[in-house]
Amino acid sequence: MFFSLAQVFAQVEDAWIYFKDKPSETTFTNSPLTMLTQRALDRRIRYNISLDYKDIPIEASYVLQIKNAIGITIKARSKWLNALHIRGTQTDIDNLLNLGLSFVEKVEYANKSLNAGGKSIIKSKMIPKNKNLEFTTEFNYGNAANQIEMLKGQVLHQNNFTGEGMQIAIIDAGFPNVDNFAAFQRIRDNNQILGGYDFVNRNTNFYTGYYHGMSVLSTIAGYIDNQFIGTAPDANFYLFISEDSVNETPLEESLWVEAAERADSLGVDVINTSLGYTTFDNPDYNHTYADMDGKTAFISRGAEIAFSRGMIVVNSAGNDGDKAWHYIGAPADAASVLSIGAVNALGVIAAFSSYGPTSDGRIKPDVCAQGASVYVINAAGNIATSNGTSFSSPVLTGVITCLWQAFPSKTNAEITQMVKESAHIYASPTAQEGYGIPNFETIYNLLSEDENEEDIVELSLYPNPTKNKLNFSFPNEINEIEVTLFSLLGKNVHAGLVYKNNPSIDISYLSKGLYMVQVKYNDTIKTIKLLKN
Repeated sequence: MFFSLAQVFAQVEDAWIYFKDKPSETTFTNSPLTMLTQRALDRRIRYNISLDYKDIPIEASYVLQIKNAIGITIKARSKWLNALHIRGTQTDIDNLLNLGLSFVEKVEYANKSLNAGGKSIIKSKMIPKNKNLEFTTEFNYGNAANQIEMLKGQVLHQNNFTGEGMQIAIIDAGFPNVDNFAAFQRIRDNNQILGGYDFVNRNTNFYTGYYHGMSVLSTIAGYIDNQFIGTAPDANFYLFISEDSVNETPLEESLWVEAAERADSLGVDVINTSLGYTTFDNPDYNHTYADMDGKTAFISRGAEIAFSRGMIVVNSAGNDGDKAWHYIGAPADAASVLSIGAVNALGVIAAFSSYGPTSDGRIKPDVCAQGASVYVINAAGNIATSNGTSFSSPVLTGVITCLWQAFPSKTNAEITQMVKESAHIYASPTAQEGYGIPNFETIYNLLSEDENEEDIVELSLYPNPTKNKLNFSFPNEINEIEVTLFSLLGKNVHAGLVYKNNPSIDISYLSKGLYMVQVKYNDTIKTIKLLKN
């Protein structure tokens, strides 16, 4: 048999294949712990987020059929987008559509010119080729003082909100020597590193790869007494590698979505990503400015879903502000992602900080933090200065995590909106600074006042846990309340009015488990987690 040169040297393409349905939806929905950990389910209950279609894993039989297709390699998968990232020649990928696979919705090539109505596309890369110790929260931040004090984040620490009990996922290029460097001894000794995964090499050794992720982590978790302290030194961490520092390919977007899905399933509160994608080694795959609309790039669509699961997603804006392509990358373009620009120690915008607006006209970045001459732990394990929105993003991530620890009843949307509104040019945002530098002291004081006012008219329920009867304690001026109970899956299992002269309801008929009790009165809505024995 003879082969043409075109056949021998056929271009291997990256593409996503999307499926129409998930036949096992009911099975998984009835067994939520097969999809998510209890901590993840608790977060859904806390913020009234129901399980939905996106939480269901991809149908295994579909994956197997694609895996067995001639010339096709599966590189990543996303349950949120019900898609596989595949590689193969255009002929082999197109043949998938000729196999009569009724469950296939569409194939989308990374090279947009190969798609129906495709468009062809400049190049940049954001990354170069629980036991806590007893301590006072009057930290001596040493070199790192300015980067937290600029945000007034020390106020949270002084009020004992240092990230304890919160979980942060760092999705980056590698974390070498986090298991050795002195700056991370404290989080190692306190078992604050909960785990991680290398999605690039598909193994559990996450103390490897490019040192960028280690330096990013240091701005949040580093601790060298009197010399360097990160912005959330008592938080817990998952360390995920999705960035291949040698190659720049669309696969990295898919690996990021996989990592975000893993973070969600584990119950993580905040994701920090100091990565961004605009161009690739193969220029046919490059994004255009039109793609920076928060809805086009695979990674940006995944980031939006991550936010919809209840997490806060913080992302660096990019380091292209002084280049021909000066725009933010993906997923910083996503509407719900808190995208962070960089300023210097005096609060002046750094020339390298990428800026918007997005192609659909939205303000990006959202806010700024110190990213020029910011102190980090470098590749040698020493305290050093570096530049990049790669570091302004985690600096702010740590502070926002401490804020959420202080006010856990606030949703991710409420927290991110308050961060924007506290920023120094919120009333007159600019393309490069967004809304400016946030003030976490202002947010803390405002929310503390709100809580004090609520305490005056506090409504409570008891006992909790309970077996048969649930009682309510009413505020003085309230005579009736509207009570709704939601199951773990978001199903309404009880609704009705409760009166002050008969302040209890019978819940003996409900199954054992966790429920969300929503109470409404006047203009107030309270949501309280209930354990039914």
